[in-house]
Amino acid sequence: MRRILDRYIFREVAATWVAVTGVLLLILLTNQFARILGDVAKGKLPKDAAWSVIGLSAMQYMTVLVPIGVFLAVMLALGRLYRDSEMAAMTACRVGPMGIYRPLFWLVTPLAVGVAWLAIEVGPQALSEVDRIGAEARRAADLASLEAGRFTVAGTGGAVIYGESVTADGVINNVFLQRGSAEGGVEVVVADRGEQVASDDPDTRMFVLHNGRRYEGIPGTAQFRVIEFGEHGIPYHLPGVEPSDPRPRAMPVERLFGSGDPAEIAELQWRIGVPLSTLLLGFLAVPLAKSQPRDGRYGRIAVGLLIFIIYFNLLSATKAWIESERIPATVGLWWVHGTMFLLALGLLAAQNGVHRRLFR
Repeated sequence: MRRILDRYIFREVAATWVAVTGVLLLILLTNQFARILGDVAKGKLPKDAAWSVIGLSAMQYMTVLVPIGVFLAVMLALGRLYRDSEMAAMTACRVGPMGIYRPLFWLVTPLAVGVAWLAIEVGPQALSEVDRIGAEARRAADLASLEAGRFTVAGTGGAVIYGESVTADGVINNVFLQRGSAEGGVEVVVADRGEQVASDDPDTRMFVLHNGRRYEGIPGTAQFRVIEFGEHGIPYHLPGVEPSDPRPRAMPVERLFGSGDPAEIAELQWRIGVPLSTLLLGFLAVPLAKSQPRDGRYGRIAVGLLIFIIYFNLLSATKAWIESERIPATVGLWWVHGTMFLLALGLLAAQNGVHRRLFR
């Protein structure tokens, strides 16, 4: 009898988890797909990289979707059992909370291990890969992504370029360009047309302007000079593909261990907390799902979502407090996880009392 009930509860929760997580992932990827299509249309992302970015984004989303999927799946599955009086029948057969937690353990534990792998190893690597693809796209496109009638910042020097129109072959008509000079002044160039030309240095390109004027000087003074030209080439450096110092979210976990930087400590605790949150939410969902048969399957979902929102908002806020050194790293995110664990214990004790049935 016990094995039959274990398989039944496991199957109900697992099927619900697959459905809930799949729907949430589809919603997030749909929004991501629309944004990526916009980047492809603007030339900010190569077409052949679109599906790679979507797949990498899905890996990052799963670190959040797995915990909330477990939480909602347990509440929805057990809520149905309570609504259909199946849980009452199980209770009559002397099935206590441990009889519910036992099949959940075989589902939630592998999910927690999997999400730990995603959060600690795969997620940061996916984020670094997305950044690299974006940097390569910006490096390859750069001036090719310039839109007519809009100011665009090009290269690493912060040059601002405006073109009245852009032809299909990349020629920019009626060009305005402004950039800072080495002497601390400003250079302004206006020309009839301009185009992008490759150079011998792979990290540098030339922006060749035709038939225009170049103004050089220091703002607020009379030290200006004007140069007319028929053809003028301006070199600009391309953005690098690999960042010299990646942000903490993209750092490998080996670099985070032993770090004294508050932002990196907060990131490490966040990654460790993701699988811990999965276990805690699965533990908390059982007492939250308890309801009367007439309450309906979704009677406790609103309360559960409210607790989940408070939980993750507290984690995000505490992470920011660690980064700003408002709270010590030793306290860190652990007090939030501890509070949720005590809440789950309190609800479980209030519903069942200190009784041997709790451990059956």
